[in-house]
Amino acid sequence: MGFDVKKIHDPKFFKENCMAAHSDHVTYKNEAEAMEQNSSFRLSLDGIWKFHYAKNDAQTIPGFEAENYNCRPWDDIRVPAHIQMEGYDIPQYANIQYPWDGREDVWRDAVPTDFNPVASYVKYFTLPEGFVKNGLYISFQGVESGFALWLNGSYVGYSEDSFTPSEFDLTPYVKEGENKLALKVFKWTSSSWCEDQDFYRFSGIFRSVYLYTMPKVHVYDLKVQPVVAESLESADLVLDMEICGKVETVEKSADDAKMQNVSAIITLTGSRDDSKEGAAGSVSENTIFSETISFQPNNTSDTIRFTDTGAATVHFEQEVNHPNLWSAEHPDLYTLTVELFDESGNSVEFISQNIGFRRFEMKDGIMTLNGKRIVFKGVNRHEFSSKTGRAVSKEEVLQDIITMKQNNINAIRTCHYPDASGIYELCDRYGLYMIAENNLESHGSWDAASHGLVPKDTIVPGDNMDWEPMMLDRVNSCYQRDKNHPAILIWSVGNESYGGKVIFDMSEKFRAVDPHRLVHYEGIFNDRRYEGTSDMESQMYTSVENIKKFLAEHKEKPFICCEYTHAMGNSCGAMHKYTDLTDTEPRYQGGFIWDYIDQSILKKDRYGQEFQAYGGDCGERPTDYNFSGNGICYGGEREASPKMQEVKFNYQNISVAFEGHTFTVVNKNLFADTSEYQCVVILQKNGTVVKKQKMDTNVAPLSSGTYEIPFVIPDDAEYAVTVSFVLREDTLWAEAGHEVAFGQKVYKKEVKSAVPEKPLKVVRGKVNIGVKGDDFDCLFSLLNGGLVSYRYAGKEMIGKIPMPNFWRAPVDNDNGSMAPGRYAQWKIASMYISHRNGGMFDNVPTTVEETEHSVTITYTYYMPTTPASKCQAAYTVYGDGTVETKLTYDPVEGLPDMPEFGMMFKLNADYDNVEWYGYGPEETYADRRHGAKLGIYKNKAADNMAKYLVPQECGNKVGVRYAKVTDDRGRGLLFSGDELSFSALPYTPHELENAAHPYELPQVHYTVVRVALAQMGVGGDDSWGAWVHPEYHIDVTKPLEFTFRFKGI
Repeated sequence: MGFDVKKIHDPKFFKENCMAAHSDHVTYKNEAEAMEQNSSFRLSLDGIWKFHYAKNDAQTIPGFEAENYNCRPWDDIRVPAHIQMEGYDIPQYANIQYPWDGREDVWRDAVPTDFNPVASYVKYFTLPEGFVKNGLYISFQGVESGFALWLNGSYVGYSEDSFTPSEFDLTPYVKEGENKLALKVFKWTSSSWCEDQDFYRFSGIFRSVYLYTMPKVHVYDLKVQPVVAESLESADLVLDMEICGKVETVEKSADDAKMQNVSAIITLTGSRDDSKEGAAGSVSENTIFSETISFQPNNTSDTIRFTDTGAATVHFEQEVNHPNLWSAEHPDLYTLTVELFDESGNSVEFISQNIGFRRFEMKDGIMTLNGKRIVFKGVNRHEFSSKTGRAVSKEEVLQDIITMKQNNINAIRTCHYPDASGIYELCDRYGLYMIAENNLESHGSWDAASHGLVPKDTIVPGDNMDWEPMMLDRVNSCYQRDKNHPAILIWSVGNESYGGKVIFDMSEKFRAVDPHRLVHYEGIFNDRRYEGTSDMESQMYTSVENIKKFLAEHKEKPFICCEYTHAMGNSCGAMHKYTDLTDTEPRYQGGFIWDYIDQSILKKDRYGQEFQAYGGDCGERPTDYNFSGNGICYGGEREASPKMQEVKFNYQNISVAFEGHTFTVVNKNLFADTSEYQCVVILQKNGTVVKKQKMDTNVAPLSSGTYEIPFVIPDDAEYAVTVSFVLREDTLWAEAGHEVAFGQKVYKKEVKSAVPEKPLKVVRGKVNIGVKGDDFDCLFSLLNGGLVSYRYAGKEMIGKIPMPNFWRAPVDNDNGSMAPGRYAQWKIASMYISHRNGGMFDNVPTTVEETEHSVTITYTYYMPTTPASKCQAAYTVYGDGTVETKLTYDPVEGLPDMPEFGMMFKLNADYDNVEWYGYGPEETYADRRHGAKLGIYKNKAADNMAKYLVPQECGNKVGVRYAKVTDDRGRGLLFSGDELSFSALPYTPHELENAAHPYELPQVHYTVVRVALAQMGVGGDDSWGAWVHPEYHIDVTKPLEFTFRFKGI
């Protein structure tokens, strides 16, 4: 029987001749192989395959799968890889809309036919001598979205789930010598209606492929359930195995009619030493138990049962007393090994499986782990690499895990499909909780229905039973592969697919196969008919106030935000309001930031320079443009963005509160005592560290302790005390000394800055006012309306006239909430401000006031806002070269809030070294400053350009006491004031705003310094409508005034 391509339009046809899903355990020949993690039963097919591309099935080559059809002249392609990342078709980013929308009139179930790329793959292989003894099988770990398979011209089968393994029995078709494996991979099939995740639309063989064989008796499936008693003092290790193969019987003697048994030795060894890299423990060390079981075909016990096909199911239980319990804080693992012996007593198979003992349950409406209320400090993580798409390397996955651990993230939601297997093992080892999500999202389907564009009965899968077999199969595949990982606490049915009977049945399927985990699904928020679908209330981007309101009205379930703090571009403002809520609302149990990494693709511009591309940059339409960039990590090299500074602080498990000369340590860890960390107390004077002292703390989990600050704090300067908790020893994810938490208290001293009373010379020209003093001179223009020159030690410091500034380059959240339109008056004011009144007001002339040791020049500036407005800038020049600048604004009724209130300087680009005494080291904003420390920091102006996909406001510093902007010889300007907002960038806000990509920014000619009273917050509740919280706005209904100084150095 062959393959009928018409079936890809039928949701009831989603697999044919596939093997049953099973656990992700690896079969080894012996323990030595397990220690090396190199199974001789497997043969990788990763590498170069032959390839043909067609834009639809009609253009594929008929009969290419035939054994005698020569495909060697075809193109080469790498496997694993997406064809779109290998030069065929183009990557297409889409969020909600289906990728074919508007291109082809396609209705539910059907798929495009005019453009539906088909990738034809061929792999020629010859098996090593003796490799096949008891069958040959093939495993495709991930193929998007559906494929038909042939071997040596014979049709083998079909599969349609992109993100879980598809396996086939090749035994009837394999031959000695060279074999020809052929696939047709379809970009879109009927299941693509359920794979409308917010990601790039790719296709092809994007995960590993391998052949495997088995001994004649082998473990096909392994299910390990460590069931911890309520007392937490003991656990039952429950093991279920499916044993496949031939069981032969040999009569020993006439006197002994017993059958010679196939047997297995089951061994549990103690918690693994995670300082070692080996994945499998040795059965000779720390043995907890070692039991031998044997079985025969006529066995009728509860332990062993035989099926009609000769397979055996083995049920084994063993009590373990006082197990070390697994958690993200203490990811203690045990190693379970199974060694299988054939009927002759020969060892034929060895399996090593990491397991963790933990008790996760719902208790009185609260999710608990090992008896303690758990809080998820999580992040959503798409599989993505800028270089390879969703074909993410092991090294990249490990880098992500380490970055998460170093920044206090304790949980991952695998949005919105099962990831490649490796990450689950890493989460077990490194300690990260997981919501393991099934492959389902039909956002475009229900979104269209919610807007009345299509009837609600067209929602996929909804209540349409035609979709139920496919959906239940996906649940089963997700569960079977990953069921043995202790990191998985919760199964998720899928994402943003509305509600309905099918999704409810999917949740019940999870519960039926796994009663020891909870089930999650957010979509019932939009369809409450089946409330039982989710064990917890899960919502997205709900405001803190609305969460409080919901919890006050609904007492049935705990609440999590499966997505919150939308981290698009310069974002994550006011995140602390959500994390603070976990301390006051017991049934609010945390959330998962959207999301971990920017989905950007490494591409070259027309001049050959590499850049990070986003939606639309590959020429694809339709698209959702830079909505692909929502990560707290950049694409490219996967480094943390400045937003991570805030995430790390808000997610830390130890907080420090100061009162007087004491500090209180609040230990929010569930299981870790603070004595596991080294406490270091640091004293700074005016930003410089003057003392450090180690302290021992011994605060038990979920408790607090108060300690004396071990220093006398003088009152002769500004002092800061920082209490830091660092790792005492190296871990898998960080070296000793890595900081996991801190708190800081600033002891301010009001110091009036005295200006030396040095003589000044004022030269009053016809249109200029010249001021000369101690090794400096400056020139104020009455004609051009500002400071046109400031020379210090003979060096000109000013590139352009400093002017009042009220604008910032809109961040992504601004654009999503239409803020630029609301605040556009201030952009106009910033661009077209003038000292000439233009008929808007009665003219106020520039004034010059002299005293014995100073001169003040005051400009009145007029802004063409509607209604018109004005401000004043007064420069007071002192004899030592200090220029005190005072900016004032009187409110005008009817104007919107102001993005920024400050002055903008343009210095020549040579002045690109920046040092500041303020909060850092990363950029900070009014609503994103909790993770910063007061200190002295240095960088380059270019370093303040964050790598957001679209240029936007970035690099700001709050709480700045002083900042130096200098050239490489140390010459430049020193700015000072009382907790200024400060920025030094190579570009103006308008230049940033005008560029859609970093490569569109102009050549650098200036260092643009902005000194401000304040800048509005960046927001982050969402990126499509949420406003910055009111307390982080600049209130223009009241007079605004601030003063700062600058001086040549």
